[in-house]
Amino acid sequence: MYISVQSLLQPLIKKKTFFAILKVLIVLKQTSNPCKKLQKQGKLDRRISVAPMMDWTDRHQRVFMRGLTKHTLLYSEMVVTGAILFNKDGPGRFLDYNEIENPIALQLGGSDPKQLAECCKIAEKWGYDEVNLNAGCPSDRVSAGRFGACLMADPDLVADCIKSMQDATSLPVTIKHRIGIDDIDSYEHLSHFVDTVAQTGCETFIVHARKAWLTGLSPKQNREVPPLRHDVAYKIKEDFPDLEIILNGQIKSIEDAQTHLGLVDGIMIGRAAYETPYIMAQADKLIFGDTSPIVSRFDAIESFLPYIEEQLAKDVYLRHMAKHLFGLFQGIRGAKAWRRCLGENMLKNDADISVIKTALDFIEKAKAEAQPEDNPF
Repeated sequence: MYISVQSLLQPLIKKKTFFAILKVLIVLKQTSNPCKKLQKQGKLDRRISVAPMMDWTDRHQRVFMRGLTKHTLLYSEMVVTGAILFNKDGPGRFLDYNEIENPIALQLGGSDPKQLAECCKIAEKWGYDEVNLNAGCPSDRVSAGRFGACLMADPDLVADCIKSMQDATSLPVTIKHRIGIDDIDSYEHLSHFVDTVAQTGCETFIVHARKAWLTGLSPKQNREVPPLRHDVAYKIKEDFPDLEIILNGQIKSIEDAQTHLGLVDGIMIGRAAYETPYIMAQADKLIFGDTSPIVSRFDAIESFLPYIEEQLAKDVYLRHMAKHLFGLFQGIRGAKAWRRCLGENMLKNDADISVIKTALDFIEKAKAEAQPEDNPF
């Protein structure tokens, strides 16, 4: 890229000016990716995104997801501010990613405005496209650290956090939250929460359309027991038409997502995108209007294999990548054998790419034996 820029500029400008410009280009290359900077000047397309999920949406999963959809906005797992600021080996363990993952957002967990601001500065230097504040996680451990869903009880503190984050970065700062917590679950409180945070200039609210119980329910139960209230998110959009409202909660397919668009500005898909990842292959065509052919499951595996081999060469165990592949063939003949082969072999420390290829053989065999009326591969 820089060679072509030089060849274009050199005949047009004086030698002294040319070398001054070249010096600036070198500095930009060393400190950031200019392409990413250009991308950040435009508004992120949040019509479809994949939710941040602890232990699931790590950097390996996000590379795999890029083999299915090029345009969907991807989110990191939640990263606690202290992990970024005080890890003895630096923040790279939590923030490093492959450039193929862009557009990508970093979700932060924390409630100290100064620490959140510092993490935003680091996130921008790292090349992220957005920073999101977690105000929706209901786990005991998260609440004990005074971040996550418990923050909904203190809208003023959340506003202080968001304002400090905005002042520290040029990246968009967004928030993900529930519709209520414990007995603080009236629409009036939710509306007040959104209004208070919006007064900072925050424009994007990702609404997990369930309340959260901070005591008595596990995080898993909090995803299932409280009633699903998509209508509450619709009402927030109706009452705050100038805000970007993203709906999260029990969206199971791209077709399902399409039924909500228009009532809200975007859809965030969670567990369905992980447990049945192939649903995301339709996002580029149905949501973003991409005319490229929809990738097959086999295409997705083929595009992921070089990355797996690269990571194996860096002494990353196969299981860290292979665990994200279990649901790829969900509902397809041979899926059970695929999962069994992966599960039985990926945990070995010396497991290599042959485990994936052997598992694929079971799918190929099932495909060869399939009847026309069987599910497509």
